[in-house]
Amino acid sequence: MIDNEDIIESHIVAAIKEDLGNGDHTSLAIIPAEAKGMMQLLVKEAGTIAGLDVAKKVFKLVDPETDFEQLIPDGAAVKTGDIVFRVKGKVVSMLSAERLALNYMQRMSGIATKTAAYKKLLKGLPCILLDTRKTTPGMRIFEKTAVAIGGGANHRFGLFDMILIKNNHVDFAGGITQAVEATQKYLREKKLRLPIELEVRSFLELEEAMRIGGFQRIMLDNFTPVNLKKAVERIDGRFETEASGGITEATIYDYAATGVDFISVGALTHHIKSLDLSLRAIKA
Repeated sequence: MIDNEDIIESHIVAAIKEDLGNGDHTSLAIIPAEAKGMMQLLVKEAGTIAGLDVAKKVFKLVDPETDFEQLIPDGAAVKTGDIVFRVKGKVVSMLSAERLALNYMQRMSGIATKTAAYKKLLKGLPCILLDTRKTTPGMRIFEKTAVAIGGGANHRFGLFDMILIKNNHVDFAGGITQAVEATQKYLREKKLRLPIELEVRSFLELEEAMRIGGFQRIMLDNFTPVNLKKAVERIDGRFETEASGGITEATIYDYAATGVDFISVGALTHHIKSLDLSLRAIKA
């Protein structure tokens, strides 16, 4: 994972500008400018909470004088009725930050909840659960952070921090051997040191990959659990192994039980339901 603090802050600043424009005119019209108050985040359905640091940053960027009191940590299992945090300060400031903080936390908590559910299904197997690049444009840092909070691990962040030779690269290059050799030549010429992963779609491609070598991990794409087990046994520890392609909550245990090192699941970030949370005023 790359250093993300600047990315997170710049994203939040842009989001505040998008939402506030030239002012929260509803709050400014109704609430006295210096009025003080308190709000709290209420959980409305069970799940895994995520995004507290982001929510705090939202409130502080809208108004640095807002006090943020965290009551439950990121990654905690929560139930309906739990109070996650309280904020205290100018009412107009809190109302201006309310929706944005909720939007981040609801989506991040939804991702963390789904990740935790998948992770639980592994039942103690050593296989590592990975996310993918199937993320919302501009939201990747938040979504991958939520996966980590939920107990998963992050695959490459983008196209720049790892070589992943996928089927389209292989097809355009003319084959696995050509793609791997071109990659190694490129890395030498650019004086880059990046991990290399190669996707294979069949045992025929697997055999070619193992003959040529020159990479660290093999992604076994759309293999059945039976064939995946055979492939893992054939690889026999010579390379890291990753299973990918249509793996669901119903099938993930069967895949993990094959002895594969990693399982990547795009659904952790692109097929999720936001967790139901609400920010409520605390009446004096």
